[in-house]
Amino acid sequence: MRAVVQKDKNRPLSGRLALGCGAAAFASAALLSGCAGPAETRPASGQGGPVQVLRPQDRQATEHTRLAAAAKHWGLDQVPLTPPPPPKKKPEITARAGFEVAHQEDWDLPPVFTTIPTRQKVVFLTIDDGSEKDRDFLRMMRDLKIPYTAFLSNYLVKDDYGYFRTMQSYGHTLNNHTLHHPYLPGLSYEQQKDEICGMQDIMRKQFGKRPTVFRPPYGNYNQDTLRAAKACGIRYAPIWNEEVYVDHWEFREDDQKFRRGDIVLTHFRGRSDWDGTMVDDMRRFLNRITREGYAVARLEDYL
Repeated sequence: MRAVVQKDKNRPLSGRLALGCGAAAFASAALLSGCAGPAETRPASGQGGPVQVLRPQDRQATEHTRLAAAAKHWGLDQVPLTPPPPPKKKPEITARAGFEVAHQEDWDLPPVFTTIPTRQKVVFLTIDDGSEKDRDFLRMMRDLKIPYTAFLSNYLVKDDYGYFRTMQSYGHTLNNHTLHHPYLPGLSYEQQKDEICGMQDIMRKQFGKRPTVFRPPYGNYNQDTLRAAKACGIRYAPIWNEEVYVDHWEFREDDQKFRRGDIVLTHFRGRSDWDGTMVDDMRRFLNRITREGYAVARLEDYL
């Protein structure tokens, strides 16, 4: 059903000073000499007793230890890389060459693109439709702090909106993938508008806002699609450059390589469709991109 045009670098924990401090009798002397313990203490508000305040380097080491344990728990080869901070200046997003429609620019239609312009070694994970509601997947991605964007079709998510509200509460973005996942170029302008605007209404009612990002089902669209999307409040129409399955990858580019800023697609699928689970799928995704030096960034931070 898919048309293909064609997921830690960490400093080691600083050694603790064990020698040269003696048995310091005075805390002030220890602090001034650099021989204090891993954190300072100060009275808790309204308590009068001391509380430990971790220094930034100690917080970083603690988080790395937690992530390493999570990576081991979920069967990853190594800890996923941490993405850089979002760009202060958002990149200019334009339609990929050859993916434009007539009047793309003068009508200011939402651009269709497969890659975000960036010098950062990041990729963006997107997950389509909403068929499988895998609770272990939610826990895995929360534990590992991996951002992703979901593109939802109402006919597949309406049986459990709560699952996607939980996803949203973890900081992941929910976007528009139409009401019924049709082949949009086969529909009239008004029918396409009903599919896209109708899903906008569902998104507002169930998840609190109308998205500005939309993915056409199967990656298929025409000028009417983008006109209808714009009329429904859509600004961007990303598709993808790679797709990951539980047992293989598919690439749009002939060289079968990732590029900085590539958008990766997968689906909410489980054992009824694949020989594996979403956790298995994410393990394949994260192991490969981490091995090749990529971090997973949040798509909306670059739009």
